[in-house]
Amino acid sequence: MKINVFPTIIAIALSALLSYGLFAFCHTSSKENILAIGGFVCFAISLIIALAVRFNEKRTSVNTAVLGWVFFIILLVSHIIYAFVQFSTPAYVIVNGIILLVFIGITYAVAKAKQ
Repeated sequence: MKINVFPTIIAIALSALLSYGLFAFCHTSSKENILAIGGFVCFAISLIIALAVRFNEKRTSVNTAVLGWVFFIILLVSHIIYAFVQFSTPAYVIVNGIILLVFIGITYAVAKAKQ
C-alpha cells in the first residue's frame, strides 16, 4: 500500500471546503460545529482512500477507489440532509460512525483479498 502525498493534500483541502460549506448552510446554529468537524473527518477518510491510496495490485486499487467514491457520495448526501434538518448529536454520531466503520471494514476486506 502506498499513499501519494499530492492527492492526499487535494483530498484534505476538498474535505475542508466541503466542511465549511456544511458549516455555512447548517440551519441549526448549535450543531454547525459538530457537522463541520464530523463532515471533515468523514470526507477526508473517504477521499484519501478514493484519491491517494494505491496498492500493488491494480484491481485492489481500483476497487478501493470506487468504494471510496461510493461512500463519499453516501456521506455527502447524509451530511447535506443533516445540514437542513434538525438532528440530535447522538443520532448523527451513531449513523455516520456506522457508515464510516462499514466503509473501513469493506476497504480492509478488499485490501486483504489482494485481487
